[in-house]
Amino acid sequence: MATSPTAATDHIKVGLIADQTGPLSFVGLANANVARMVVDDLNADGGLLGRHLELHVEDSATDDDVAAGKARKLVEVDRVDVVFGGIYSSTRQAIKGPVVIGGKTLYIYPEQYEGQESDPLIFCTGPGPAQQVDPFIPWLMERTGAKTFYLPSADYIWPHVLNARVREVVTANGGTIVGEEYYPLDHTDYRATVERIAGSGADAVFNTIVPPGVTPFFEQLHDSGFTSRGGQLICTYFDENFLNMVPAAHVEGLYGCLDYYQAVDDMFSKKLLTQYDALYPGDAQFTGGTPARACTAGYASGPPR
Repeated sequence: MATSPTAATDHIKVGLIADQTGPLSFVGLANANVARMVVDDLNADGGLLGRHLELHVEDSATDDDVAAGKARKLVEVDRVDVVFGGIYSSTRQAIKGPVVIGGKTLYIYPEQYEGQESDPLIFCTGPGPAQQVDPFIPWLMERTGAKTFYLPSADYIWPHVLNARVREVVTANGGTIVGEEYYPLDHTDYRATVERIAGSGADAVFNTIVPPGVTPFFEQLHDSGFTSRGGQLICTYFDENFLNMVPAAHVEGLYGCLDYYQAVDDMFSKKLLTQYDALYPGDAQFTGGTPARACTAGYASGPPR
């Protein structure tokens, strides 16, 4: 008897590792929502290459060890054909081991990242330093007159590599890095750092501190009067979901640099945002921090309807 092309044995199994709990849950929940929306639309349109998509969602709990375990389960138990997910670059590395190195399985990482990843089974769809720092920093220096930069940072691979690029671009444009510091991801007391920023006379703070530390850092920097004195606050990953984490006053005037914001007003973006908001009203918004780049690639000619 002939087998249907959409029989369960012929499904394309898609694994998603999303930080649905923990410090990055406000992004991870949106990641899971986007994946469900896209998979449902593709299946309603006949699937992918005539095959039904079967989505397997795992919660990494904003923990790299948990992410590695979930990745191993997706590959070894669920036998997925492709894995999406990871936000921190350290999480990407944790997923990469069991998925790519051990499992020889396709892995799509949709976040902004530091570059330097090269493997035929890894596709990184977010912007790298050359796409963010190279056009953004000279523009900001010209627009604001900022010449001296302080770099408060989380201590993992993405901030280190991004900051190296910032240093190159700032100095090439006549500026100076007056401070560069690294802290554990869960560090929360930045009062000494804020004092050093004030003492340095920095014109701009280029922040790569990440959740959960970014909220207290922004609060302590704001309370010091840094921005009210004319200082420039920069955070390349800051999108609409992060506005739920901090009072608006703490990020007033913040400069960001991503490849998507909700203000993008082309027809496809408007339809996509309208569809997402109807399906998933609430705080977990469709933003540049979701896996939209990977999930919606090549999607404009079909859904959303």
